[in-house]
Amino acid sequence: QLQFVESGGGLVQSGGSLRLSCAASGFTLDSYSIGWFRQAPGKERWGVSCVSRSDGSTHYVPSVKGRFTISRDNAKNMVYLEMNSLKPEDSAVYYCAVVKTDCSYDFEIAAVRYDYWGQGTQVIVSS
Repeated sequence: QLQFVESGGGLVQSGGSLRLSCAASGFTLDSYSIGWFRQAPGKERWGVSCVSRSDGSTHYVPSVKGRFTISRDNAKNMVYLEMNSLKPEDSAVYYCAVVKTDCSYDFEIAAVRYDYWGQGTQVIVSS
């Protein structure tokens, strides 16, 4: 089965840090760009970060830029999201997924183009 398995979520106080991990299962990451998305209750699924397949360039939405860092380890078939200075508004279920093109300028709203979604990992930031 082709999917990601996300882990690393949890409950953290405002200002704290978490490191999310995504393990690819049934496929290799080196042919894809990889996005991290999040979905809060009753909200749409929005992209927060993306790392491109061709040059490894990283992209962030303004609300997380400077606080979140995406990275990939193709040898381990893993993707990570380091999250620092967490805020209550970062609370959501976080997912990773892939796309065969480079990250697009509108990746934040492009979840429909991505594949191999996992079950997600929940992040709760208390105030």
